[in-house]
Amino acid sequence: MKRAVISILLLAVVIPVQAATAPKPSIANLQQLPVVTLQPYDEAANADAQVASAFARAQKSHKRVLIDLGGNWCVDCLILANFVRLPEMRRFMTAHYEEVLVDVGRFNRNLQTPARFGITKRLEGVPALLIATPDGKLVNGGDIFAVSEAQSMTPQTLASYLAKYAD
Repeated sequence: MKRAVISILLLAVVIPVQAATAPKPSIANLQQLPVVTLQPYDEAANADAQVASAFARAQKSHKRVLIDLGGNWCVDCLILANFVRLPEMRRFMTAHYEEVLVDVGRFNRNLQTPARFGITKRLEGVPALLIATPDGKLVNGGDIFAVSEAQSMTPQTLASYLAKYAD
């Protein structure tokens, strides 16, 4: 019995955790994406309070925190913001993430948010996604700009990226 328990524990350490299964988007390409919002980022919001609230919710829900850094001027940001509003994506996002959208203006606003995770150089693009555990550990550190050219991605690629870091 003791060996069986040890074997199971060793397997749990050796076998990597599987990412969540990506939902299948209801659209075949981004040209079919319905536009629900053109102003997803609240320029007047208190980003620090919003991020703190997302982490507080994550502590209770045990979900990851997804911080979407972007701006209302950015086409790729608008694509991502509308994409995650598709019904199947909304269900997925609600099940796996506590989301917060942070307006970074023209790379001159709310830069304390990425700095909190050690990102102090100018952002390479937006949207930039910071995905963290409820205790604040960044899990996608080398991959935060992966959707900064969302318009050149397929809906399934976007969904797969979001699933990759879901817990």
